Amino acid sequence: MHENRSLTGRLLVLAAAMFGFGFALVPLYDVFCEITGFGGRTNATAAVVEEAPDLTREIRIEFMTTVNSYAPFELSSDVSSMTVNPGKMYFATFTGKNLSGENKIAVARPSVAPPAASEHFVKIECFCFESQEFAAGEERAMPLQFIVDPELPDYVDTITLGYTFYDTARAAANNPL
Repeated sequence: MHENRSLTGRLLVLAAAMFGFGFALVPLYDVFCEITGFGGRTNATAAVVEEAPDLTREIRIEFMTTVNSYAPFELSSDVSSMTVNPGKMYFATFTGKNLSGENKIAVARPSVAPPAASEHFVKIECFCFESQEFAAGEERAMPLQFIVDPELPDYVDTITLGYTFYDTARAAANNPL
């Protein structure tokens, strides 16, 4: 009888530890991605210094947008691509629209490819930094301001910046804490 209680106690402690570890994984993964650039995330806290542009080098920036399958939104970039010089500041605009008849909150998750470019693509202003509140049927322009670091490896001549739009209320309902 004493052995069963001891085993039950150890199993309960193990289950509680596993449960706690599961909750800790998401913030730990986010920190890991911010530090390493893994998963195409950029370092949004990088120092912003507009250096003398390298006018001898051109980098093609391609913009891709997707909307999570359950999100009642549209998201598009106003241009599909642009050519930039490293060290110079650029602006791009994206358009988001709430397709539902209710007020909604969306969040955009960025990704950068190739992975070697993620630490050299510095976003100064981005709609992805904060949740976006949309009134029912609202459509609006959302800004992106960025610099490509001149230290970008020479073999990288194209950077793909992608955004996925999510409905935060629906995501929260599908992933309760």
